[in-house]
Amino acid sequence: MDKYSYISNADVGYIDELYKSYKENPENVDESWRKFFEGFEFSQQRYGDGGPSEEIIAGSKEIKVRNFIYAHRSRAHLKSDTNPVRQRRTHNVRLELSNFDLSEADLNETFEVGSEIGLPNATLKEIRDRLARIYLGHIGYEYNHLRNSDIFDWMKTKVETEGVDVNPSNEEKTRILSKLNEAVVFENFLHTKFLGQKRFSLEGGENTIPALDKIIRRSSELGAEEVVIGMAHRGRLNVLANIMGKTYEEIFAEFEGSTDPDLTMGDGDVKYHLGYSSHLQANGKKIYVKLAPNPSHLEAVDPVVLGYSRAQIDDEYRGEMKKVVPILIHGDAAIAGQGLVYECIQMSLLDGYRSGGTIHFVINNQVGFTTDYDDARSSIYCTDLAKIIDAPVIHVNGDDPEAVNFAANLAVEYRQKFNKDFFIDLLCYRRHGHNESDEPKFTQPKLYNLIAKHPNPREVYVKQLIERKDISPDRAETLDKEFKQQLQDRLDEVKQKPLPYKPQKIEEEWHFLRRSKPEDFDKSPETGISDEVLKKVSKALTTIPKGFKPLRQIDKLLKERKSHFFEEKMLNWADAELLAYGSLLAEGNIVRMSGQDVKRGTFSHRHSYLFDSNTNEPYCNLDHIQEKQEPFRIFNSLLSEYAVLGFEYGYAMATPNALVIWEAQFGDFSNGAQVMIDQFITSAETKWQRMNGLVMLLPHGYEGQGPEHSSARMERFLQMTAQENMIVADVTTPANLFHLVRRQLTWEFRKPCVVFSPKSLLRHPKVVSPLEEFTKGNFQEVIGDDYVTNKSVKKVLLCTGKVYFDLQEEQQKKKVKDVAIVRLEQLYPFPKKQLEAVLKKYNNPQLVWVQEEPENMGAWGFMLRISGLALKLVARKPMASPATGYSKVHKREQAEIVNKAFEI
Repeated sequence: MDKYSYISNADVGYIDELYKSYKENPENVDESWRKFFEGFEFSQQRYGDGGPSEEIIAGSKEIKVRNFIYAHRSRAHLKSDTNPVRQRRTHNVRLELSNFDLSEADLNETFEVGSEIGLPNATLKEIRDRLARIYLGHIGYEYNHLRNSDIFDWMKTKVETEGVDVNPSNEEKTRILSKLNEAVVFENFLHTKFLGQKRFSLEGGENTIPALDKIIRRSSELGAEEVVIGMAHRGRLNVLANIMGKTYEEIFAEFEGSTDPDLTMGDGDVKYHLGYSSHLQANGKKIYVKLAPNPSHLEAVDPVVLGYSRAQIDDEYRGEMKKVVPILIHGDAAIAGQGLVYECIQMSLLDGYRSGGTIHFVINNQVGFTTDYDDARSSIYCTDLAKIIDAPVIHVNGDDPEAVNFAANLAVEYRQKFNKDFFIDLLCYRRHGHNESDEPKFTQPKLYNLIAKHPNPREVYVKQLIERKDISPDRAETLDKEFKQQLQDRLDEVKQKPLPYKPQKIEEEWHFLRRSKPEDFDKSPETGISDEVLKKVSKALTTIPKGFKPLRQIDKLLKERKSHFFEEKMLNWADAELLAYGSLLAEGNIVRMSGQDVKRGTFSHRHSYLFDSNTNEPYCNLDHIQEKQEPFRIFNSLLSEYAVLGFEYGYAMATPNALVIWEAQFGDFSNGAQVMIDQFITSAETKWQRMNGLVMLLPHGYEGQGPEHSSARMERFLQMTAQENMIVADVTTPANLFHLVRRQLTWEFRKPCVVFSPKSLLRHPKVVSPLEEFTKGNFQEVIGDDYVTNKSVKKVLLCTGKVYFDLQEEQQKKKVKDVAIVRLEQLYPFPKKQLEAVLKKYNNPQLVWVQEEPENMGAWGFMLRISGLALKLVARKPMASPATGYSKVHKREQAEIVNKAFEI
């Protein structure tokens, strides 16, 4: 009895209570207890009403066989035959009969518990054989971690019924072979014809192509109208040719280098970074398939794809998540090593970021560049982060296309049913090095000796089909020859007659827009709103529903807001900002904002959502402007900059008619998203011919809050400005913010916009604008000085942002009439004509650039490069850190800047 002592030591009363609860409703107890009680009742039926002894209950062979089955569900994936080229790591999986106190002598004994896997009254041998076919073959299943019982049961049923004998129809086998044939022959042909050129081939992982083909076709069958794919460079050309339908001529022309770079409308990018989009036919239905452009920064495209998908769901399909299926294709080293994937997974079920579930497909080469998996991760699997959100994982042998096809089918069915993420881990290999000129044997000689002798996936499958008599050897050879000849014909055509440059297809949503021209920035368009829109929005912003009890401070804020709009007719920063969003909503546009704490605003100014002090029920004023309007989509984000900014960029990529805003908690924190800024926001238009209207609000200003809460690193953004690639602004009036925001959708083109937004100015008594400035006018790139006497001005202080108010206070306190203060509200595109028009009012004054930032930061270097003016400088001394952390030092430095500006 010693081995069953844990039963006698258990709290019998507690077990009795659990059993009573189970009798009332089995769902009332945890699944492990539910199974225990099922076994207990079964033993009662077998041994009579009195039931067996405790020893019989604990030692019953039925329970042992049940444990044998359960162990396969939870651990067999560690032993399954999923690695096509080398032995798996050894794990102590304890799946032998002896581990369950069973033996070969029990193999012919019948067990009712076999009904668990669809074999009632089966022998132990039959049960063991069935478990081996399901769980120890070419597919390893991880789903035992699913904590939702309904999802677990669905997954278990699928695996243990459809997964017993994976044998697709002859029509499906023909389709698989056709796509695999295309994938293998395409890579083989490129390797032969373009020896040594980088292409990041798919050789070894060609079953990716049949898998993607299946995912797209099955998605279409289950209601999807769009598939959005994000992937890095490995296998991208193959996906472009054999999934996206990019013509072989186009791809060969890129290899031949026969396109004219002067016609590319931009700087271009290497061929394995470019995006593409196509309308494909699947099962007689049209489905839109988009491959997002991406940089070399692994996984950086992931949140962009998710944001793009969510935008399409919101805009095109009115919230129907089944209509758009995102697919992210990862490398094994990248999915395990890049923290961005974790951020994307954490956002996957959040209200503001859900995109209906992503199918994650890992091309698991078992090597990252030259790094073996032993050095690439601590987890057993590269996909272990799937367990964060209870996502199922299927590990599948990359040499078995039918198993891959089954996994793809299951992934789509799961995604469409539950709208949650699913992971497929394709265990394969990389036949060449990291690129085709690399030598992999330098670092993995043993592995690459095995790979060199290993047949490609098509050869493996053809041999299997021939052995099963599913295809004749002659038919297989004919398919190969026909495809090779087709490729050769296309290549010959390109060599004889170089193709003209063909611009990438622009998505339909963007056709009404044009490219910007330098003269577009000489004067901003009119962006005022009608009195009718003003009336509707101001009413919504100052009204709460009957019975809604706001907090005392919010009640005061609402009264002040009402006074601003209807009595004083002077709006502060928050009023103007909300009016801008509301006016766009009233005009039928989508407005979306996200970031940490944006609903309230980091500095407690926005209050876009109010909460009932008794019930905590939320109320958004901007959702009640008019009937049938778009909601104000504002979301407090997860604690992420990188993924969230990428998501918003993707959202804006899909919806040119939307105002999309990301606000940093402090502008300094945007450096956590620097990859998105460098690789997408500042450069995508020239690299990939993709416009984007994303707005970034980056709180910036020196107020003694230390080095991490002062600077949004203005100098970095300005250093990246060229070719009218983005707007960089530092706005000082509420009306100017209003017009800047509305200008984003008024222009006939789209530009990313970086705004160095204020902190203390949100409540500064002088940061207000009269109501009439919102119903007429436009954005002012430069604001002159109406305090001075123009003809007596000897010096002009040029500045941008918050420092203006420090200078203005000094100017008016001392009644200085001969020193003008001119604000650059937009730094880039540099408003040369607008600035010249202001400076013409003065008679050859001395020009001084004043900034609060250190000399080596801020806009000084930019002004030297671009302004063409003879400028003197007033700034903090050059510093390694953006700002001091000592309040007294800060105040002294700030005073010195102001004093020096007027004395110099």
